[in-house]
Amino acid sequence: MSDVTQFDAIIIGSGQAGTPLAVALSEKGKRTAMIERAAVGGTCVNYGCTPTKTMVASAEVAELARRAREYGIGVGEVSVDMPAVRERKRGIVKQWREGSEKRLKDAALVELIRGEGSFVGPKQVRVQLSGGGERVLTAELIVINTGLAAGAPPVKGLEGVPWLDNAKVMELDEVPEHLLVLGGGYVGLEFAQMFRRFGSEVTIVQNGKQLTNEDQDIADEVVKILREDGIEVLLEAEAKEAVSTGKGIALTVAMQGASRRLEGTHLLVATGRKPNTERLNLAAAGVAMDAHGFVRVNDRLETTAAGVYAVGDVKGGPAFTHVSYDDYRILKANLLDGESRSTVGRPLPYCVFIDPQLGRIGMSEAEAKKLGKTVRVARLPMTSVARAMETGRTRGFMKALVDAETDEILGAGVLGDGGGEVMSMIQIAMMGGLKYTALRDAVLAHPTLSESLNNLFSTFVGE
Repeated sequence: MSDVTQFDAIIIGSGQAGTPLAVALSEKGKRTAMIERAAVGGTCVNYGCTPTKTMVASAEVAELARRAREYGIGVGEVSVDMPAVRERKRGIVKQWREGSEKRLKDAALVELIRGEGSFVGPKQVRVQLSGGGERVLTAELIVINTGLAAGAPPVKGLEGVPWLDNAKVMELDEVPEHLLVLGGGYVGLEFAQMFRRFGSEVTIVQNGKQLTNEDQDIADEVVKILREDGIEVLLEAEAKEAVSTGKGIALTVAMQGASRRLEGTHLLVATGRKPNTERLNLAAAGVAMDAHGFVRVNDRLETTAAGVYAVGDVKGGPAFTHVSYDDYRILKANLLDGESRSTVGRPLPYCVFIDPQLGRIGMSEAEAKKLGKTVRVARLPMTSVARAMETGRTRGFMKALVDAETDEILGAGVLGDGGGEVMSMIQIAMMGGLKYTALRDAVLAHPTLSESLNNLFSTFVGE
């Protein structure tokens, strides 16, 4: 075995929890090894949030240009230059990735080691270096931050067709003539609408009864909006077989007891992601996984091995960048700042970047009913929001839950223009323990989207 190099800490993976933690450890005088087999910055910077939202913005511009006549503006025929869209995306990704690399480089006690790490024993990691050779490292503190990778469902023939994942689909240099999207989760929805706006015919194949995990009324509205955009949405459709054709890919799906053959030029598989744990050899370190390969942790992010932690998507739970970053803050507080923080009770907001945006915080109506809570439901269509009417963005609605006994805001789903931003306003109120009346009676600037909270919390269903 190679000579062993001693560090104070080893971090495997430079994602949104790993990189700031490495910098914080360095600032506390801890010599830290950062192991990264691919691009610094992890999924968010390189294959997730940053590139997808950059391309969503391009798609929004294309759609707005097509609607220009509605605003009294003439722009001529709209065309999409996919190589240019791709280069804009690459440029912004490069900027963020280089920023992350610079943070690590500027941290005096951080060594960035390019290669793939795996455990060879408790507190000991072997790195197969990207340039050849290997190193063996040891440390009393080890943090696993290896994230997720695209998974493929058990569809006959899928391994024999050139299907796309979330990273590959963003590297296309042409607009697909007809994009088949297998999976109706958040990733699938964002790409489906994006490529429809670029000019593709799009078909979504969803195995479940609805899109999103929202209440049925919100899920139904999402389907309505996507169909308005010209997207074919197939629900309760199970993919059975994929084959290559002369012009692309054919997908056989089972629907309502019948079989249907779909033909497209491209296939995006967006049915879920799997943890990057297969090659970590976690058993050698005494780190347990669940049945799906996610690292098991407690509410302080501790694994089953002393001194070994897991952060970010690899530990399971909601795969959001803001959750990963808060994992970093928890470890920093507990390991470096003498505090005692946990994951218990932290808010888990999210935003789906379709148009209009879908922002969610707290309980849905279905969840509240399961808990036996008596709730009042506030609901406001975007057609009643002044700012939305003025900008011509009136699709969707806002929905919030209020505890009927305490007037506490329990949760909200905002499907509308700026849905993520309006949702965040409600989240802040919830964090501050404000009753719904505080938002109903607040003096908010006119005409803003947030001003609609006055009317939302004055409009309860059935009252």
